[in-house]
Amino acid sequence: MGARFRVLITDRPWPDSRIEREILGKISAEVIEAPSDDEPTLVSLARNVDAIATCWAKVMRPVIDAAEQCRIICRMGIGLDNIAVDTATERGIPVTNVPDYCVDEVSDHTIALMLSFLRKTAFYHARTKSGEYKLQAGPPLRRLSALTLGLIGLGRTGRLVGQKAHALGMNVIACTRSRNGSSSAPSSRGTKGVTEVGFPCRFVPLAELLAQSDVVSLHAPLTDETESLIGREQFALMKPSAYLINTSRGGLIDHDALNEAFDKNRLAGAGLDVFTPEPPDLSLPLYRDERVVVTPHAAFLSEESLVDLRTCVAHQIKGVLTGEQPNNIVNPDYEHYR
Repeated sequence: MGARFRVLITDRPWPDSRIEREILGKISAEVIEAPSDDEPTLVSLARNVDAIATCWAKVMRPVIDAAEQCRIICRMGIGLDNIAVDTATERGIPVTNVPDYCVDEVSDHTIALMLSFLRKTAFYHARTKSGEYKLQAGPPLRRLSALTLGLIGLGRTGRLVGQKAHALGMNVIACTRSRNGSSSAPSSRGTKGVTEVGFPCRFVPLAELLAQSDVVSLHAPLTDETESLIGREQFALMKPSAYLINTSRGGLIDHDALNEAFDKNRLAGAGLDVFTPEPPDLSLPLYRDERVVVTPHAAFLSEESLVDLRTCVAHQIKGVLTGEQPNNIVNPDYEHYR
């Protein structure tokens, strides 16, 4: 007896699809893995599938238009910039994501990158490995409780980073699209903070955040509005002693402007886990600068986070294919086009 359903997995960073096959096999669904995530391959495979799950591969209009019998498109992650959600909505196809995926891991990684600068662990490590044992080398160390963290974006990950930084004694300020300097919440230590974010946090305009922060951490989605959000104008506003952390999307930073900021000593350091393109050209001067700490898009990773993610996505697909409403639908208007 043949499979009742066919599910396309466009790409995956984990070694196999065992979890997906176990869950979807219970409804006699065949899992098809794309041998390549280029658009012609995905268009060809999408023609006969009932569901699509994608990690980083682009599922844009040509792929969705080809998927005439597709009943759900799942993002194996949080961000949606690699899916043509509007096209899916027009086709009456629900799109889902996993909004709480790897929030613990990314927030921990953000704090780790921040502390690598604020306590000079990466700097001292590199210097001692090259044979230098010198306490006085590099920028001066500051007490964490004397420093301000500026969060650009305050979703699940940004809030958890803020909570952890506050627990370390840091002052936290934030800038978001919806609350750009509109909060009357106190930011001074020892006062009760904003209950809806769980820690004392003052909302400020972007320019004020950049000027005040000792560390700027990016937690915004990548959209037309936020692409190259941090460029030459923004670097000019930051303290020369400040650090920039990006565990969100590489396109939020103009990397040419970042390189220029280091050339002109306008920035003390940058911790980067995401890039445009990925992988980046590590031979470029920016990535060879000892003031830049680079990790290979690893912030999301833990054994537990991957199991949770893959299980959630497989159950989203299983639910739709057996007539249930999936959770975490990002385009509820899809029902109007059915």
